[in-house]
Amino acid sequence: MAKVEDRFVKVYSQGNGLTSSQIDVFVDKVTGINYMFCQAGYAGGLTPLLDPDGKPVVTVVDKKN
Repeated sequence: MAKVEDRFVKVYSQGNGLTSSQIDVFVDKVTGINYMFCQAGYAGGLTPLLDPDGKPVVTVVDKKN
C-alpha cells in the first residue's frame, strides 16, 4: 500500500473552539469512510458515521491525489 501524505481531511466543523464542545468530520482519503470526532472539555471520542442501514458513510475520493 502506497504511503499517503495527509490521509485524513477535515470536511466539517461545528463549534467555534471557545465553547466546551467541538464536532469535526474527517474523511479518510484512502477508504472514503467518514469519521466524527467529538470533543467536550478534556474528553473526546471518534466514531465512523453510519447511514440509516448501519453501513459506513463513504465519500467518493479522487484516487489520483
